[in-house]
Amino acid sequence: MQTQELLDRPHSIDVPEDLQGQVYSPKGISYGSRKFYIESYGCAMNFSDSEIVASILDKEGFSPTSDIFEADLALINTCSIREKAEDTIRKRLEYYNMVKRTNRKMMVGVLGCMAERLKKTLLEQEKLVDMVVGPDAYRDLPNLISNVYDGDKQINVLLSREETYADISPVRLDSNGVSAYVSIMRGCNNMCSFCVVPFTRGRERSRNANSIIDEVKGLFEQGYREVLLLGQNVDSYNWKDPENESHVVNFAQLLEMAALVSPDMRVRFSTSHPKDITDEVIYTIAKYHNVCNYIHLPVQSGSSRILDMMNRTYTKEWYMQKIDRIYEIIPDCAVSSDIITGFCSETEEDHIETLELIDYSQFSLSYMFSYSERPGTPAAKKYPDDVPVEIKNRRLSEVIEVQRTISGKLNEKDIGKEFEVLIDGVSKKSELQMKGRTPQNKVVIFDSQPGLKAGDYILVKITGSTTATLFGTVLKQLNLNTTA
Repeated sequence: MQTQELLDRPHSIDVPEDLQGQVYSPKGISYGSRKFYIESYGCAMNFSDSEIVASILDKEGFSPTSDIFEADLALINTCSIREKAEDTIRKRLEYYNMVKRTNRKMMVGVLGCMAERLKKTLLEQEKLVDMVVGPDAYRDLPNLISNVYDGDKQINVLLSREETYADISPVRLDSNGVSAYVSIMRGCNNMCSFCVVPFTRGRERSRNANSIIDEVKGLFEQGYREVLLLGQNVDSYNWKDPENESHVVNFAQLLEMAALVSPDMRVRFSTSHPKDITDEVIYTIAKYHNVCNYIHLPVQSGSSRILDMMNRTYTKEWYMQKIDRIYEIIPDCAVSSDIITGFCSETEEDHIETLELIDYSQFSLSYMFSYSERPGTPAAKKYPDDVPVEIKNRRLSEVIEVQRTISGKLNEKDIGKEFEVLIDGVSKKSELQMKGRTPQNKVVIFDSQPGLKAGDYILVKITGSTTATLFGTVLKQLNLNTTA
């Protein structure tokens, strides 16, 4: 399996052409003919945030474009979790400014985590942007845009203890019409020593459970057949009804509420923290056919000493027990993970423990990275980044190879089995084939057949595999309301 580094992959987002409108800004500027262009980098939360931004801009009369050369507003939604991601975004901003030489009307804005972390650097020192907007300040975009038109550079990176954007209906960007993100909470209370998220996204806030379920229902009515419930740590979701504080909804209960919307609406979620995922959550997954048997459970390291330095609040042994519990309750569950190699002071023995834990856990896939020190994090303040780059990279290569082998063997075991697959589109390699996903979140490629379309459920027999993909034969189409 190839390293899956979402952070390094740009997504230029096409927004449907029907998102047109004409309104006026608070200062009376007409935006009817204005167009916006947006790129998103990083985690799923950033892509979800871009859909919120698109909704706000839509209400201000901005229409979308996939051509940056005709954009009045070019936005880049950023990630700060790795230095390489920041370098990529800087290169994109330099490109934006090159475009600006031929399109002088265009304003450039940076959104998201990198915006919060490097606000003054981007705006004042490097002068790459016209405005900087943090993850909790998107409602202020109309005012900021208006002020930029008046000739003033703008910045709003204030963090909020309340903002969840619960009342904003996201514009589904770059959508296949089958799967959609639904944000259930924002921020993070975990202070992992390597991570910038608590500083760029603030404290945890759980979104109104009723608004979440209303959004899931709305998506189902629009033809969507899968939702991904998003949060930095979904298992700590905890919403109290302001009108009845004795009414509290935890994540397992929210998961059940989402599953009950329809047996034909698949439910996935990301991301779980090992210390917070409960038996109640695992049993809920097992109980409902349409809650996918897939858990992303980042471990980061297989060394208890390194885990302590990372402030992950669990040991290797504790994590192994959690893995055992998942497989005990859901034998066919697929578990994926995040792995960091070369964290501060990591020894060869620590590295070997990580390789052993990957083998023990039998991850279906992993997102694997070498450690990248983030300024301002506890690790940057307390620990020297003392593992040489060449050692980090060698260890990363070994982690990738172990994971590739495990992924290949697990996929080989699926040959001959039958899976319910949700079709999500045409294969990227051939228009004569389609693709979909199993409940274990594995990609399946199969030959197209008359009448099959994205959003259909089919029964597929697996006939072949690679380390990253399954191949199969369609046995039959599954009718709606009969898949539970």
